[in-house]
Amino acid sequence: MKSSTLASCSECGGRVRKSGTETVCEDCGLVAGEDALDRGPEWRSFDDADTDKRRTGAPLTRSRHDRGLSTEIGYGSGSSSYDARLTGRKRRQIARLRREHNRARISSKVERNQIYGFAEIRRIHALLSLPDDNREQSCALFESAQSEGLFQGRSLEGFAAASVYAICRIRSIARTIDEIAGVARADEDELKVAYDALNRELGLPTGPIDPAQYLPRFASKLDLETDVERRAREHVAALLEEGLIGGRNPGGVAAACLYKAARDRSEWPSVTQADAADVADVSPVTIRSTVTELDER
Repeated sequence: MKSSTLASCSECGGRVRKSGTETVCEDCGLVAGEDALDRGPEWRSFDDADTDKRRTGAPLTRSRHDRGLSTEIGYGSGSSSYDARLTGRKRRQIARLRREHNRARISSKVERNQIYGFAEIRRIHALLSLPDDNREQSCALFESAQSEGLFQGRSLEGFAAASVYAICRIRSIARTIDEIAGVARADEDELKVAYDALNRELGLPTGPIDPAQYLPRFASKLDLETDVERRAREHVAALLEEGLIGGRNPGGVAAACLYKAARDRSEWPSVTQADAADVADVSPVTIRSTVTELDER
């Protein structure tokens, strides 16, 4: 037990030491002070695992309609579970309680729509491996659109996908509409309609995506080396400097720069225009026109 030398005893002048929560004189035994408060965090293990102690439960999150504060009557598993030891009557009673509890968690249609929309946003983020903070902001944007009454006559799935795409645009994360529509339950038209409503009514601070954001992912798909990616980044910087990217698909520009960089270095594996167009989901004409701009420079 940790102890440290303090002042002398007020009664006998002896040596005083602090041990645990008490300050005791070693000569006369006088308890000079006591502090029974534990100043440290209340670490606790809810599953009796000493190696995985937690300060509290799960943190608050915007990706759930109740911020993650709701309770749930769970299900037991295995022959040693609590449910397995219940009688049939008690088991049916708990099933009724669980059903009523789930119904009481959703008090309005607004919350029901949030539950459905947030679940769709979490699913899209999991499939696209997007950051957690991106998911939180997407759910907050979805809730803002709901409070502004933008859902009437439009698809909930479309707004969930559009919220993900809008936050990617705001944070300059290189994700195209086709990539998000490919994993979402909404088609591309529903996504575009919802995104236009978000951008028009909420005034999103979106701007053009830097084509360089696409380079690492496209280079990995094309199996290109780091030097080719570095050279393609120089091509992108040159096009930006001369203002030749305006109105072009940023993914197509990135793929074209990778194609140009791979073609210039004969020692690297050859990449066709069709390969570059495929990873960016554009036509070979888009790749060819950007490469022509680079060649003319």
